[in-house]
Amino acid sequence: MTGHHAGPRSNAEGGTNTGANSSVDPSTGSFEHALESLRAGEPILVHDAADREGETDLIYHADNVTPEAVARLRNDAGGLVCVALGHEIAEAFDLPFYSDVVDHPATADHELGYDDRSSFSLTVNHRDTYTGITDNDRSTTIRALGEAAAAPEETEFAEEFRVPGHVHLLRAAPDLLAQREGHTELGVALANAADLSPAVVVCEMLDDETSEALSPADARAYADRHGFAYLEGRDVLDHCR
Repeated sequence: MTGHHAGPRSNAEGGTNTGANSSVDPSTGSFEHALESLRAGEPILVHDAADREGETDLIYHADNVTPEAVARLRNDAGGLVCVALGHEIAEAFDLPFYSDVVDHPATADHELGYDDRSSFSLTVNHRDTYTGITDNDRSTTIRALGEAAAAPEETEFAEEFRVPGHVHLLRAAPDLLAQREGHTELGVALANAADLSPAVVVCEMLDDETSEALSPADARAYADRHGFAYLEGRDVLDHCR
């Protein structure tokens, strides 16, 4: 049995474009279903690999993150709500890797068991938010990031966003899946495949009962209950690499 993050008690069950009663037909192929879901503003689930983090992330395209979507992310997923940006977008906005700009000895020698380095960049709030942490505020920041990623040449990043904030930014690897196979790259690759801007929200699905990541079987069961697309990382690699 899974914890409540994967159960039916989400505050966002009635949110727009996030439920099982969508126009997307879950009987279509899983990969195409995932792309159609992203285009329609619905979440998808992606499990990276058992020999990597071994986690399933709930993923939305940034353009479509409503307050109801943020509620689903924190209630049904429960991990850290992050926005993954394509490498070119991060470069356009001069977004560093967090470990490169923080002068503290703890940033050295990451010793990550699943990768060479973290993809974390800055944390941001949109300047039109108040505290930045509410569902309304975070959705405002996330949607603005999606808009900025679609037109980076028209965006003065520091004029629109302030640091620090409550939305964590992730930088995708320059060569995307050819270089790294994390949820950052998997999500951005799926956005590219869907002809969307390279900006997606990723949030780990956790299990209250085990205090660990939600198992792939339970994540797939959650997806089935709600009519959401579920992909293994290898499915994305097969189609996008």
